[in-house]
Amino acid sequence: MAVCFVLSVLSGQEVRGATDDDVFRDVTAASGVDFVHVSGAFGDRWMPESLGAGVALFDADGDDWTDILFVQGGPWAGHEDAVAAERRDVTMQLFRNQGDGTFQDITEASGLAVPMYGFGAAPADYDGDGDLDVYVTAYGPNRMFRNDGSGRFEEVTESSGLGHDGWGTSAAWLDHDRDGDLDLYLANYVRWTPDEDIWCSLDGTEKSYCTPESYVGEPSILFRNEGNGTFVDASREAGVFVSGGKSLGIAVTDVDRDGWLDFAVANDTEPNFLFRNQQDGTFEEIGLLSGMAFDASGRARAGMGIDTADLKNTGDLSLAIGNFSKEMIGLFELQPGGVFIDVAGQAGIGRSSFPFLTFGLFFFDYDLDGWLDMFAANGHLEDRIAEIEASITYEQRPLLFRNRGDGTFGDAAGAAGPLALPIVGRGAAHADLDRDGDLDIVVTTNNGPAYLLENTARSGAADRPGVLRLDLRADGGNTRALGAVVDVTAGEWTQRQMVRSGSSYASQSEFVLTFGLGGHTAVDSVSIQWPDGSVTELDALALADALDHELVVHQQQGVTASRPLSVTGE
Repeated sequence: MAVCFVLSVLSGQEVRGATDDDVFRDVTAASGVDFVHVSGAFGDRWMPESLGAGVALFDADGDDWTDILFVQGGPWAGHEDAVAAERRDVTMQLFRNQGDGTFQDITEASGLAVPMYGFGAAPADYDGDGDLDVYVTAYGPNRMFRNDGSGRFEEVTESSGLGHDGWGTSAAWLDHDRDGDLDLYLANYVRWTPDEDIWCSLDGTEKSYCTPESYVGEPSILFRNEGNGTFVDASREAGVFVSGGKSLGIAVTDVDRDGWLDFAVANDTEPNFLFRNQQDGTFEEIGLLSGMAFDASGRARAGMGIDTADLKNTGDLSLAIGNFSKEMIGLFELQPGGVFIDVAGQAGIGRSSFPFLTFGLFFFDYDLDGWLDMFAANGHLEDRIAEIEASITYEQRPLLFRNRGDGTFGDAAGAAGPLALPIVGRGAAHADLDRDGDLDIVVTTNNGPAYLLENTARSGAADRPGVLRLDLRADGGNTRALGAVVDVTAGEWTQRQMVRSGSSYASQSEFVLTFGLGGHTAVDSVSIQWPDGSVTELDALALADALDHELVVHQQQGVTASRPLSVTGE
C-alpha cells in the first residue's frame, strides 16, 4: 500500500493506461479495520450531522509502521435512541498497524477512548520529544492529546491552552515564525447550537440541512507555541483573525518561495483565504488579490478539501479546492506576478467534477510515474437530493484524476473496482501502510463505514515503477521537519515536495515523502532545505542504494537508516 504528495519534473513521457481496476483493491474487511462513523441523526437534521469526520495516518507508537486514527461523532444528548444501542458509546478509534496487512483496535489502551462529537485530527510532535501527539477538532471543546512515546495518550487540553469551545473542523501545524517550534492553525466553521437551529427546506415542505449562509461564521485561530508546552491565541496580532470564514480545509505551502510558510484556507460559501507570511510573525490575507478567493465569475463557492502541488513539473504552484455539486473542483494555477487562474475546465477536471460534492481531496502519484494525480472523496449532504435534482445523487463515487503530463487530467476511476462504488465520502488521506513503496488510501463516510484501499502499483516483478521515500528528522521542537522542502533529481526529473501538516478535509496523510521514479533505476541527488533555511545535499554516491528504499535523513547526522521496500508477487 502507499500514497503521498509528489512534485516532479518529467518531460516527454506518456502516462501508462491503467485504471483503478488493476491498481486499487478494497482490503477493509481483510485488514480488520471495522470503523463506522455515527452522525447521531435523529430526524431534525441538525447541521453538524451532515459533515462527517476525518482520518489521520501517522505512526502513533513509534514502531515505523503507519497507524490509523478515525475521528468519531456520536449520539446527541436526549436523542440516544436514534442510534443503535451498540453504537451509543462510540469514540474515535485508533488502529495499530501490525505490519502484516492487518490492524488491531487499541483505542482503549491508547487513552483515546474519549467521547466527543469530533471532526478532524492533526498529529504532530508539538512538544519536541520525538513522538507524535494529536489534536482533535470537534463541535464543542477541541482536545489535545500528548503521546508518552509508546502510543499511550494523555489529554493535555487545559494545560496546553489549546481548548476552544467553537466548532472546529480542520487543523494544521506549522512553524509560522521560524522560532523552531510548531504553532497550530485551527479552522472553525459556523456559530451553531441546537437552541439556535434554523429551519431550512429544499422543497418548502420538509426540513433539510441548512447551508452555511444561514449562520454566522466562526473566526479561525492561530495558536502560538510558547516553547514550554503551552500555547496562546495570537490570531489578532498575527493578522489571521478574519470575520466570515466558515473554514473547512487548510493547505500549508510557500506561495512566494521565500522560505517562510504561508497557508491557504477553503471556506464554505465565503471567499477563500490565502495568508502570506510577512516574515515578522504576521500574515497578510491576499485571497482576493491572488485570484483564488472566488470562481471565475466572482462568486464564492462552497470550499471543503484543499491541497497544493506542482502539477506541470515546472516548479509552479497549483492549488485545488473541492466544492459543492454543480460548482466543480477549482484548480488554480499560479501565474507570474502571484495571481492564480482557475484552469479546471482546460485541465479536464471541471466538467468531470461538476455533479460531485467534494470533501476530501489530495494530490499524490498513485502510479509512481513521476506526475502528481488527484484523488477526491465525494458525497452529498442531503439523502433526498435526487428527489429535488434528478442529476445529483446522495452517494457518489470517488474521483481519481490521472495527470497526463500535458496540463490535462483523465478520469482513471474505471467502471469497476472500489473507486466505482458510490459512497457518502468525507475524509481522505494517504500513506504507505504496508511499506511496499506505493500509496494506499483511507476514506471515511458520513454515518457509514471507512474504507482501506490497497495500492498494488508495485506488486509483481514486471515493469515495477521505482520509488524513493524520505523520512526527515530534526532536533529541537520540530522533530518531523514540518515545512522542509525536498528536491529529488533522477535523470531529467527534478521533483519537489514539502513535509506538511493539513490538506484534504479534516484529515492528515503521513509525513514521509514518496517520490515516484517511473522507469529510472538510480537517484542522482537529493537536496533538503530544512525549516530553518539550512540545506543538506546527498550526492549519487550517498544514494547508490537508495532506489526502492525508505531513507531516514537527520538534519545533523545525514542518512541514519535505509529500509528496503517490500514487493509482492516476486
